[in-house]
Amino acid sequence: MDNIMEITESSTSRLDRKSDKENGHQNHVDGHTRSRLLTKKQLSDMAFGIRELSKRLGHIRLKLNIRNVFLLTKAHDEKLTAYTREVTQWLLSEDRETSYTVWVENTLERNETFDADGITASNPSFEGRLKFWTNELCAKHPQTWDVVVALGGDGTVLYASWLFQRIVPPVLSFALGSLGFLTKFDYDGFPNTLTRAFKDGITVSLRLRFEATVMRSQHRGPDKSRDLVEELIGQESDDAHTHKPERSHDILNDLVLDRGPNPTMSSIEVFGDDEHFTTVQADGICVATPTGSTAYNLAAGGSLCHPDNPVILVTAICAHTLSFRPIILPDTIVLRIGVPYDARTSSWASFDGRERVELNPGDYVTISASRYPFPSVLPLDRRSEDWIDSISRTLNWNSRQRQKAFDSKKEDGESKRPSTQLDV
Repeated sequence: MDNIMEITESSTSRLDRKSDKENGHQNHVDGHTRSRLLTKKQLSDMAFGIRELSKRLGHIRLKLNIRNVFLLTKAHDEKLTAYTREVTQWLLSEDRETSYTVWVENTLERNETFDADGITASNPSFEGRLKFWTNELCAKHPQTWDVVVALGGDGTVLYASWLFQRIVPPVLSFALGSLGFLTKFDYDGFPNTLTRAFKDGITVSLRLRFEATVMRSQHRGPDKSRDLVEELIGQESDDAHTHKPERSHDILNDLVLDRGPNPTMSSIEVFGDDEHFTTVQADGICVATPTGSTAYNLAAGGSLCHPDNPVILVTAICAHTLSFRPIILPDTIVLRIGVPYDARTSSWASFDGRERVELNPGDYVTISASRYPFPSVLPLDRRSEDWIDSISRTLNWNSRQRQKAFDSKKEDGESKRPSTQLDV
């Protein structure tokens, strides 16, 4: 894991920030400049470097020195908790060639189904090798773990992305949910899957994540009329006092800006780099990664997109117009979507379905490619057809009864049909 992230960081660490109104608080993470502050060339170089790294990793097998295993599941689901206990006991067993340290969520420490005390008491060699992680530990020390083993559905994988907002250990996910776009392995074969991955190595796909930052409008006096377009791309764009950053999130699926509890539709301004794209009047707007193309983006009428595509998908939610169509933008663009000052109501933003916040008139969100991609472990024997298989299996993509062939055999006395008549 360290090698993967060291290469990623070394390809982006020498980028300097540009000077604009978004300079201020929270502009650096681990010594790196926020991607929204990079110049066009710097953002392009960063995105290109990550894509090239992903291509290389997709064709090699990485042998990792696995010692610390991070187990992730829905702690409130008793069935999944039982599966987590089974995997924990298997990893701690003396039959393993390596003495693994297993980390589970701290809420399982007193869970009756998991029975942590019973696990450690069952074998003296388990003592000290079952540990408990917290959200704070994930945020501050992601290098603690060599691999994440996720037990659940796509929501569990998204939870892993939320826990690890910067560096993410490789995520090996077992399908125990409803659909399974992101869960690649069958749980029934987990002993063989883990043995093969830990011993023979893994193949990793780096999935694009977005860095989304909430920008808050700053009060400038009661008598001053304000225009969001002017403040972002007009004569006031160089004024660093109009807005300040509040919080940033790295997201794997999508950012959704919607009308929330308001009964009227939202009014949303959309900007790309230094250009005003359009004003959207709709229930909301969905900005999705290629990974998120099969989530809310799909339900809103957006395109399906292979996760290797370096793009940003923008789809309106119930737009009040006949002409708005979903658009696909390059991942080298910095997108900004906000609430105009003359909007009738506020809007609400959510990040991978979490951290829902209200955006008042004048507030906006920046979206750009994150320097921290999401490393997903792929099956070694079917990695090339993995995505097509997932949309065919879960969505019945292009499922249709096959058209019948013509019957070339003619019975005696049957007249030949005109060539314009076809069987369907």
